[in-house]
Amino acid sequence: MTSAPKRVPIPRRGVDYRGKIVLAPMVRSGEMPSRLLALHYGADLVWGPETVDRSMIGTTRRVNETLKTIDFTRLPSNGSKDPCKNRPESLIYRLHPEREGARHIFQIGTSDPERAVQAARLVAGDVAGIDVNAGCPKPFSTSGGMGAALLQTPDKLCSILEALVKEITPEFEIGISVKIRLLETPELTETLVRKLCATGITGLTVHCRTTPMRPRERAIREQLKMITNICRENGVACLMNGDVEGRAQAEQLITEYGVDGAMIATAAETNPSCFRSEADGGLAPWTEVVEQYMKTAFEVENRFGNSKYLLGHLIPGKQPAHREVTGSKCYHQVCKILGLEKLEDLAKEVDERIGITPGAETQGRRGKKNKSALAAGGNQGKIRSLEAGHKKNLSERGVQNQAPVALNV
Repeated sequence: MTSAPKRVPIPRRGVDYRGKIVLAPMVRSGEMPSRLLALHYGADLVWGPETVDRSMIGTTRRVNETLKTIDFTRLPSNGSKDPCKNRPESLIYRLHPEREGARHIFQIGTSDPERAVQAARLVAGDVAGIDVNAGCPKPFSTSGGMGAALLQTPDKLCSILEALVKEITPEFEIGISVKIRLLETPELTETLVRKLCATGITGLTVHCRTTPMRPRERAIREQLKMITNICRENGVACLMNGDVEGRAQAEQLITEYGVDGAMIATAAETNPSCFRSEADGGLAPWTEVVEQYMKTAFEVENRFGNSKYLLGHLIPGKQPAHREVTGSKCYHQVCKILGLEKLEDLAKEVDERIGITPGAETQGRRGKKNKSALAAGGNQGKIRSLEAGHKKNLSERGVQNQAPVALNV
């Protein structure tokens, strides 16, 4: 008899990455409306954008009763030190427990085991897994020894994963995973993967490019079978990332290279219906996707600057509406440009609730930066609302303090 393949046990609240086609972690493009839209079109799991450990540490977990979301917020570190002064809180991370919690993987940017555990503990009760970013080549990540910089310090990377497996998995019953890139040679990649698989992780995603490679360069898939075999020997699920265009191609690549699943990035940023099978309708027209995105953004009161950024990807560049939308300053204006008359009244309401007044510059255009790796235009910003020209505080907006509660998933 052939023995069953080895598998690292999947914790009670965790997820098995095998057989999954998932949304990649993407700065700016991985905010909640994008994740919910990917799930709407058939993604099996969604990764949130990399969030730096230091940005999460010190946040307060709040239940937003109005939006039905979990918000992690903090007071700004600059400005007045007067505790009596009504200063808007910064929104660091937002997720929807009912619509995505059981399929949401929180990706952390970190270079220190203790900070990684401290930050992960804040959000672990609300998500299905914690993923360590060891593949981002961008300076905001690597300059702090995070992201792809961890590939050059494998012992540190392993110590981070081991700490999370030891501290987070037993307490919250979710798995720990890691996302890496290829190293300079297959031999170096093999050595690294063997070390990572020995830490107790349940999943490993390999972006099939080296750190210096840019997205326009073709993904290198020749090492996938080697990496998959090592993962299988250790019972770790292996996902591939890089030039995966949709569900049909993902399924073909899974069969060809023997990987357990696939991750889609750029194609999902352009049209998240790429997760849909041909039997379910295949790729939807951009007009349908944009309308669905707008509805979703309204439901969760997404920051306008982030929504405009995403619309710049969802609307084809050759369309006349593309230039007009990228120059817009509010949701109502976008609806008028796109001819979404039935959404105009709702757009006005959302504009008012998030603090956009007619003719005012959006928060994104003021150049605000948030405190995490997804700073460049993500959902982060000040939580605010307007009533007779005055800002409402969080409690008036339906955001209440609540202790962390683990989801039953």
